[in-house]
Amino acid sequence: MNIFDFDWGAFWATAKTLSWYEVGMLLCFGASWPFSILKVLRTGRTEGKSFIFLALVMLGYLFGIIHKLFFHLDVVIILYAALFCVVGLDYILTVRARLRQQRADGAHGKQ
Repeated sequence: MNIFDFDWGAFWATAKTLSWYEVGMLLCFGASWPFSILKVLRTGRTEGKSFIFLALVMLGYLFGIIHKLFFHLDVVIILYAALFCVVGLDYILTVRARLRQQRADGAHGKQ
């Protein structure tokens, strides 16, 4: 099934035949993002975080979503989409924290 022959009943039925290895991989990779988000929210610090890394991870999840849409649509697409959104939130919070830090450094005369 793909996006062009989508059927809700068939879509939810894919839960019986999905790849648990793929689900496990996504859950393992995705487990770290909530901790990363909490760290930024608690401390407001982003040292060691790379925008390029976050963008590449988001791109990887986007490629997973595209593959699911056009070649092998199953319920795992929900996990790809959720993780894409979580990494996107981490990206946004990182940008926000970096801008705040730059403003604070500028206000204190640091460069």
